[in-house]
Amino acid sequence: MSMNQWQQQAKSALKGVQQSNDFFNTQAFTQAKFPIKIPLQYASLIDTNNPNDPLLRQVIPQVSASDSKYSLSPLNDESNSPVDGLIHKYPNRVLLIASQVCAIHCQYCFRQNFDYSQHDAISNWPAIEQYIRNHAEINEVILSGGDPLSLSDQKLEKLIKNIENFEHVTTLRIHSRSMVVIPSRITEYLIKIIAKTRLNVVLVTHINHANELSTEFCENIAKIENATLLNQSVLLNGVNDDLDSLKSLSLALFDAGILPYYLHMLDKVSGAENYEVSDEKALKLHQQLQSQLSGYLVPKLVRDSGLDSKTWLL
Repeated sequence: MSMNQWQQQAKSALKGVQQSNDFFNTQAFTQAKFPIKIPLQYASLIDTNNPNDPLLRQVIPQVSASDSKYSLSPLNDESNSPVDGLIHKYPNRVLLIASQVCAIHCQYCFRQNFDYSQHDAISNWPAIEQYIRNHAEINEVILSGGDPLSLSDQKLEKLIKNIENFEHVTTLRIHSRSMVVIPSRITEYLIKIIAKTRLNVVLVTHINHANELSTEFCENIAKIENATLLNQSVLLNGVNDDLDSLKSLSLALFDAGILPYYLHMLDKVSGAENYEVSDEKALKLHQQLQSQLSGYLVPKLVRDSGLDSKTWLL
């Protein structure tokens, strides 16, 4: 079977120090624990003359001092996994690890150390199916990863059809960064899959800066029907921790038909220390944002404690 355009672009992504330094004509990329992976479409949006470009800072390894507050698994996902490939933290919804692959490796990723080898929803489907059938309180299934849209359309369609078989499940939520970093991932087939499911579809994009919204992405995302489009961002030092960046992002998202949903405080994963924004600065920025934008354009400022399985507002 021939690869789709998006699959070819995913395969041709920049990988490793040498390719990245050669592409950007720099020596700034260094070997890091989390492998470097940058789709060429995303790389093309980066200003190569700006060493502090907000998109570049998300994919270039940061030299971080050791901090005891940071850990390999800041959200403790493994302890909330009663069945391999499934995470159950909240009573009415479960999260499935649909794929271990991401189109891009963001250096602040909280699951960069996650043991994907055993946590795979597709290979563990019989046990997952039994678990969801035994928990009638579950009305929402979340597809995450990795990135669920790193799956082929055919595998994704099969997974969604399996979820449709649970009568008590009414909502499907898909979290993905692939769509914005490789806009061709929004295929005609994917659009049809979303349009025809009986489930209420919530599509959550992961976009941190307005510069990430390419013309192609905006044109493609506008073709999706039968879905609520939301965005979640991470508040990142040197990327979007200023009023202009956050305001521009909310306005650009709304122009693309996407509502700002969450603005996450950084999950404290080892290696991401230099991305941290203080609570004081975050609260001030959020208050300023509230004074500058209509309420529906202001994302909720949240932190996942990783301890009591609750996301709480600052």
